[in-house]
Amino acid sequence: MKDISTKIQTSDIFFDESIYPRENIDHRRISIFAENIRDGFKFEPIQVQICPDSDLAAKKGRYRILDGVHRWSAYKNTGQIEIDAIVKNLNKIDPLLYAAKLAIGPKQLTEAETKNTARRAFQTNPRLTSSEIGKAVGRSRQAVDSYIADLRATTLLDLDLKIFHLNQLGIPQDRIAKRLGIPRRTLSDHLAKMPDLANPPNSDLLKGFTIPQVAQKHDWPEFLVWAQALKEKDDYTRFKELNWGIRTWDLWNFTDCDKRFGDEWPGRIPAQLIAHILYFFSKQNDLIFDPMAGGGVCADTCLAMGRRC
Repeated sequence: MKDISTKIQTSDIFFDESIYPRENIDHRRISIFAENIRDGFKFEPIQVQICPDSDLAAKKGRYRILDGVHRWSAYKNTGQIEIDAIVKNLNKIDPLLYAAKLAIGPKQLTEAETKNTARRAFQTNPRLTSSEIGKAVGRSRQAVDSYIADLRATTLLDLDLKIFHLNQLGIPQDRIAKRLGIPRRTLSDHLAKMPDLANPPNSDLLKGFTIPQVAQKHDWPEFLVWAQALKEKDDYTRFKELNWGIRTWDLWNFTDCDKRFGDEWPGRIPAQLIAHILYFFSKQNDLIFDPMAGGGVCADTCLAMGRRC
């Protein structure tokens, strides 16, 4: 379908930095465009998108610019109320990459802007391939690979740790795949790496590194390192190493939450409380059901105590 230009109020349009591929706006260029407008020159229509964020749209405007920031700014500076624009429906196309592909005027994207755009696009959507990003920014797949190598490694580690975590809890593979939004084949490929994933942290634990040191060095959550450090140990030893004193089974008063387990959450309960329930009323490798998971205290504590959840 051919793009159709329409008149849009300049005040209904806003500049969204998150999808702008350049490092900054060229104010000299805006001044030149403003002079062109005063001289009666007619520019090509700008391209906009209906803002997908209703809250942002309510604050800033109905449309955000995909292409034509300098033209739109010049129209505003010269007091123009309306501007010719094409409203694009991008469907699943990344708006930042679309904007980058249109940045082909007299001022091409610099190498720094291209690299930054590629990295921002990947951070927004890690499922984008190097080829998809490369086509948009005008670079080879190999160049994009070099731009995002560190981001991709971090993303893969993050996914590996999520899979490792859920797998350790005993969650079935089909549910892990569904929860993480990945194909079963991808999950199987990652699960094949699980036996080796814990080797570096475990090696450092054997060398005498502390739990926080290992977590920081390998970028692991601390509760997951605790689960590794306490493997093969009985419940009494786990309590001792976690520095939790075992109290009688019918009288528990806990005034603080152990920040090593679970996230900040309204009504967060102490991990010590969960640990005592597990100690007195379950055994290792039992399956624990938490119908209101909240900040994940129960799941984290189950791993530390050798229970599935």
